[in-house]
Amino acid sequence: MDKVVIYCDGSCSPNPGNGGWAAVLLAPGHKKRREISGAEVKTTNNRMEILAAVRALEQLTKPSDVTLYTDSRYLCDALAKRWIVKWQANGWLTTLKEPVKNQDLWEQVLALTAKHTVALKWLKGHADNTEINRCDELANAARRGL
Repeated sequence: MDKVVIYCDGSCSPNPGNGGWAAVLLAPGHKKRREISGAEVKTTNNRMEILAAVRALEQLTKPSDVTLYTDSRYLCDALAKRWIVKWQANGWLTTLKEPVKNQDLWEQVLALTAKHTVALKWLKGHADNTEINRCDELANAARRGL
């Protein structure tokens, strides 16, 4: 199984407002690098964070061993703490019996993570990680380009 490292980030200003997302995909064994980004109007920061992960995982053409880095606690916790599984089991309702926001994207996350082995790692945003900072630059540039 190929190993892939993904860094992803989302941006929104104001929040809600225009948003951007970006990801850097690295295939260390093949010395490959791919940068992707995009933008949407009338969105939220959380939605852009999730969309960055979705778009990155969609780039993978075969099952892979993925390490996904994000500065989004929401994205990390939803998967690592299995909130997403509980939401699905509860008919996409939160513990407060409210509809889960971004259900459409969470369903895509479930489908994509079922194809791969994914380990999520949280990184502090706007810190000293070159790749997460590059994602931030790309996401903001995409947002500003709207």
